[in-house]
Amino acid sequence: MRVSVSWLREYVDIPADLPVGELEQTLIDLGIEVESIADLAATVTGQLVVGEVLEVEELTGFKKPIRFCRVDVGAANGTGEPQEIVCGARNFAPDDLVAVILPGGVLPGGFAIGARRTYGRNSNGMICSAGELGLGDDHAGIVVLPADTPAKPGDDARPVVGLDDIVVEVEITPDRGYQMSLRGLARELAQALGVDFRDPGRNPATAGTAEPAFPVQVRDTLGCDRFAARLVRGVDPTAQTPTWMRQRLTVAGIRSISLPVDITNYVMLELGQPMHAFDADRIAGPLVVRRAEPGEKLTTLDGVTRALAPEDMVICDVGLPNPLAGEGAGVPISLAAVMGGETSEVVAGTVDVLFEAAHWDPVLVGRTARRHKLFSEAAKRWERGVDPALPLVALERAVALLTRFAGGDAAAEVLDLDHVRPRTPIVLPADLPGRRVGVNYPPARVVALLEQVGCTVARSADRSAEDPGAAGVATVDGEVLSVTPPTWRPDLSDPADLVEEVARLDGYANVPSLLPTAPPGRGLTWQQRRNRAVSRSLAERGHVEVLAHPFVTPGFADQLGLTEGDPRRQAVRLANPLSEEEPLLRTTLLGPLLGIVKRNLGRGLRDLALYEIGTVFHPRVDAGSPPAMGVEWRPTEAEFAAADAIVPHQPRHVAVVLTGDVEPAGWWGGGRAANWADAVEAGRAVLAAAGVPGWRIEVRATGYAPWHPGRCAELLVDGVVVGHAGELHPAVVATLELPRRTCAMELDLDALPVPPVAPSPTVSGFPPALIDVALVVDDHVPAEAVRQALTEGAGVLLESVRLFDVYASEQLGAGRKSLAYKLAFRAPDRTLTVDEAVAARDAAVARAAERFGATLRGA
Repeated sequence: MRVSVSWLREYVDIPADLPVGELEQTLIDLGIEVESIADLAATVTGQLVVGEVLEVEELTGFKKPIRFCRVDVGAANGTGEPQEIVCGARNFAPDDLVAVILPGGVLPGGFAIGARRTYGRNSNGMICSAGELGLGDDHAGIVVLPADTPAKPGDDARPVVGLDDIVVEVEITPDRGYQMSLRGLARELAQALGVDFRDPGRNPATAGTAEPAFPVQVRDTLGCDRFAARLVRGVDPTAQTPTWMRQRLTVAGIRSISLPVDITNYVMLELGQPMHAFDADRIAGPLVVRRAEPGEKLTTLDGVTRALAPEDMVICDVGLPNPLAGEGAGVPISLAAVMGGETSEVVAGTVDVLFEAAHWDPVLVGRTARRHKLFSEAAKRWERGVDPALPLVALERAVALLTRFAGGDAAAEVLDLDHVRPRTPIVLPADLPGRRVGVNYPPARVVALLEQVGCTVARSADRSAEDPGAAGVATVDGEVLSVTPPTWRPDLSDPADLVEEVARLDGYANVPSLLPTAPPGRGLTWQQRRNRAVSRSLAERGHVEVLAHPFVTPGFADQLGLTEGDPRRQAVRLANPLSEEEPLLRTTLLGPLLGIVKRNLGRGLRDLALYEIGTVFHPRVDAGSPPAMGVEWRPTEAEFAAADAIVPHQPRHVAVVLTGDVEPAGWWGGGRAANWADAVEAGRAVLAAAGVPGWRIEVRATGYAPWHPGRCAELLVDGVVVGHAGELHPAVVATLELPRRTCAMELDLDALPVPPVAPSPTVSGFPPALIDVALVVDDHVPAEAVRQALTEGAGVLLESVRLFDVYASEQLGAGRKSLAYKLAFRAPDRTLTVDEAVAARDAAVARAAERFGATLRGA
């Protein structure tokens, strides 16, 4: 929100000599984030003067209209002669007063002005537009000053165009909607600076009359608990918005449209009360305020036709028949609290204006704005909370401004349908702010600070002894405050809110900043050490870590080819998702991870090795609903347990995706494409980094979506499946538009056993005995199973065994293959003899022969 200090001074007596830096610090101390604060006078350097257009000559023969002007700038140019300036704008004429910057000046953005020859004429300076002066976004036409401007040619133009002001841009937190107005900011500054505050929200206003200004029926008093309206007849449709109002709206970032609409925006900025102006002659009958019906549509002021939802509040014209909503429901003409409709908007010929000021439910407005992606200035204020006491004051202000500048007659009838419920007092122990903040706030100080923001405070003795329901408000000194917040502070609804307000107004600088002594650390947990070891191992193998959002679309299971009955199809749905397109939590890492792969492929990357370590979410079947837990007291252990029982199971997984070449081609030779074996090896690397010894690991063929049924392996630890690896199914690859032969691995880290304390390795100083064996087995026998048989048969002398070749040919016979292994034997206390090594080798081969019918190749 951007406001000028001169406008603020109409409501609060800001000291004239207050430095800009001190003003900024004051706002920061109040908890208001200051985006920027600028002295507009310093944004334009050099001579910016008032000029009077004497002559205008139209130049022809160019692609666009060009005008050669002679402008009186008084004695500002040192000669008193008229200034010759070339200008392309068309919205001025001789005798108009304009803003002129002379050669040597610099406009915002570092745009230096000089004398030059252009379009065949000499141009000495520039006639400025609002955009060029940094006063708005309008670059089409130059600034034409009113004829009654109290300035003559040659005078400084800064005060005339509004460049003698200070503009503050602040970011308002969602809980403090009252600050999104001049009224709210002025009140805050008055409290902080200790100066007088003139509340425009307390100005007298005409009360509602028995005869309404316009027939209106509110059918949903929860969505709209107050609706006020007033009619002005016979206004001048040609009346222009006064310059000072346009300047203030421009500084605030709001485009000037027409006088009635500008007035509603001006009052919104001034008071914080959004309003709407209807053309009364374009409304066919009475108005109805209700929820939208399914199938209804509305074309809003931005020209977009919107499909309405049953939760949307709308203002309807009963004079227009609507078959979708029944008799008397009318046709929607305004998306309440968000944006008006085209059919009833104020147009160039409007002479009868109906002003509407209402109070809408903030939650409802926030959902409507997000549903339609329509974050208007009105919606921003409504979802943060608006003072329900403002509608009549806002109407009075709007009517006064319209009749002042456009004439017309304000109708005596005022509609005021008021269903606002009074605020409920908050019970606050007088010593609670001191106990919570750690600062000694005497009860009198607490009362004074709360009354300063408009609260009504009643003091009484402690009533906890006589009222069992008030046991949570027992105090140390026996005094209890009954605090009724003002209507403009909907954020004050709990004792904690009042404590925060006391600390804020007394000054955050008075709160001691004493950090507690940090407890001695115990280092990383074994789970943290395992996760880091796994991540480091994959990174060292050339994989790149990514972090994906844990959200997926409802169709993720079909994309991954998960069959009916697969538990991974059951996903947790978020109550308030960031995106309606991805409302579910992932049950596998592969969905979001494959999305990242696809995005990188679209950016030209072909060789990818990505991995992620993160949680997946599995719903608890028949978990029920969580218990309702308030903030008045700490939940009991039973409530904690009941809430925890419905929290989804969240195991930590690791996943890898490989596509393209794992070994690039170059002058050294051809590359190698990633295949299913690389995915399996990534799984082995994860298990090794997690401290699982090789003898506890088993790899065997299986079928499991989304992997290819003939190129999928399951990884087992102690006979328990902990993950899968291999090549993705062709249908999945085609659906996700991934390269053929894309491979992946996913493993449940939480399913792995706790790693034992690793003993220090025993290093033997004796040489190993290296023996290769090639065994012929049936082609359906897993190589991992043969390796385990060799390990069992070789005994304690076997140090390592590694598969280095797989071979099949007609010589071996149909359905047969050869598996070649490297065996390393070593003893810790001696050099092995040939007989010992051969005996161990024979024992290993014998075990493989016994279990799988393996024979030595060539034997």
